[in-house]
Amino acid sequence: MSEIKNIQTFYFVGIGGIGMSALARYLKMQGKNVYGYDKTQTELTDALIGEGIPVVFIDEVSQIQKEVLDNKNVLVVYTPAIPKNNQIYNYFLDNNFKLLKRAQLLGEVSKNTLCLAVAGTHGKTTTSAILGHLLAECNMPVTAFLGGIAENYDSNFIYRGNEITVVEADEFDRSFLQLQPDVACITSIDADHLDIYGDASQIEDAFNSFASLVEDKSCIFTKQGIPLPGATVAINTDADYSAKNIQIKNGAYHFDLKTPEGTLANLVFHLPGHHNLSNAIMALGMAIKAGSPTGCLPKALASFKGVKRRFSYKIKSENLVLIDDYAHHPTELDALYQAVAEMYPSDKKQIVFQPHLFSRTRDFAEGFAKSLSHFNEVVLLDIYPAREEPIDGIDALWLLNRIPNNDKKLVKKDELYEVLKASKCRIKLLVGAGDIGAEVNQLTKKLNNET
Repeated sequence: MSEIKNIQTFYFVGIGGIGMSALARYLKMQGKNVYGYDKTQTELTDALIGEGIPVVFIDEVSQIQKEVLDNKNVLVVYTPAIPKNNQIYNYFLDNNFKLLKRAQLLGEVSKNTLCLAVAGTHGKTTTSAILGHLLAECNMPVTAFLGGIAENYDSNFIYRGNEITVVEADEFDRSFLQLQPDVACITSIDADHLDIYGDASQIEDAFNSFASLVEDKSCIFTKQGIPLPGATVAINTDADYSAKNIQIKNGAYHFDLKTPEGTLANLVFHLPGHHNLSNAIMALGMAIKAGSPTGCLPKALASFKGVKRRFSYKIKSENLVLIDDYAHHPTELDALYQAVAEMYPSDKKQIVFQPHLFSRTRDFAEGFAKSLSHFNEVVLLDIYPAREEPIDGIDALWLLNRIPNNDKKLVKKDELYEVLKASKCRIKLLVGAGDIGAEVNQLTKKLNNET
């Protein structure tokens, strides 16, 4: 931390990333000079500029501000997603600037705090957002770095003080091993990122290494069934932390939470789906471990509004329910279906899905086909490549042909409005981790005029 304290100027290469921008906001709030580059202008980069952080969008050395170039006391922060041929990144590398990966900076920032780390292949962002919100509402001195935009704050950053940090412990390229967590949870260890890990056993090994970073094993929370040490979390079954007496009223869960210290009764939680309820139990357990007064937790939990693009209601009317969600793995699609089927058991459901990464589509094709087939109508978009080059023979049509569903089609983005409008399904879902999120607001506006 002392090294960070002694540096006044920071340059973020890839500042528009959700994790990068949260760190940039934190440093700006600490009175640092913060600058950045990103290849794409977005709502998030516009927000950063509005907060006094200059951002450029052209990858040329001439775009780097003079205040950065003439200053040797600069720390350059970069994300693994930056291409190796990026000119700005390479300039800093070739001219002996101090460079740090995003995960390393997160480790430095959280090092001398009570660090609450949320790990798992699914559920990190929602769990972190619930946890950050619970602590903030209970007046705990917390800084939370989130991997999504929390609806309550319209931000990926919550700041109430420097003594506690809530961080997402990202398994991608083993970033989470840079952290020094005091309290941690592991929501899931499903196979993912096989382009990095190779196979599921390597992922399990990485999570084992992460769990070993926590000295007190009673400060690790794991979903029941995960073969790692710690306090277990479950729904309606015996575990150290378990949701009991669950009822659904007006689209919300009402439940009691059994803990080793006693029962927290009459809790209300507004996010649908057992996966989200499990995330809430994790967050409640971690908040209690962090010293949060239990008396304030029920009100705090009931006021949590969710995370953008995590089961986000865009339209909720008698004729149409439009839901936006980030799911990009078969397990996440199954959780999404469970949630929507529980809330709307008698309505037909249409899913528009944009596969994310050629390698993930190839590696989990069977799972995707099975998960998508639960929906009444399946609409596929082309694969969003993100950081990848195409793989021979792997495309959206290849996936479509594997889905055992009679009502399925492959469409282009500019056809989406007509496809959604033509469907008789009352429940419509726009799903994926690619650029489908950028289409949502426009489609919502158009469909709103129809309802």
